[in-house]
Amino acid sequence: MTGPQRPARERVVLAQRRGARQVRTRTEVVEQTDLGAALIGGLIRAQLGLALRLSVVVVAVFGSLPVLFGIDAIATTTVFGIRLPWIVLGVLAFPALYAVGRLYVRLAQRNEDDFLELAGD
Repeated sequence: MTGPQRPARERVVLAQRRGARQVRTRTEVVEQTDLGAALIGGLIRAQLGLALRLSVVVVAVFGSLPVLFGIDAIATTTVFGIRLPWIVLGVLAFPALYAVGRLYVRLAQRNEDDFLELAGD
């Protein structure tokens, strides 16, 4: 004699699916419908907002340098025989601009990835 029989396993689901949900977002973008235009407009606004925010930071930092260099103690400070304003403008400015450019590319790619995830099937 064998032990008690287990009841047959039953799969429990919250709702029955009637087929895969059709996502037509990519088609909307390709055919340039109102929804597609709204999605593209959102991407453009996101990219523009990112560019404006980073440009404000760059302008604020580099725009404040003349005021900083106007301070006599900073303007006359020398490092390795070179005055500090020349070092900041000639050496430190380029890596800072490169870092801002890399940050922009990374964040812009994230915006585009979010857009593609939204528009993907």
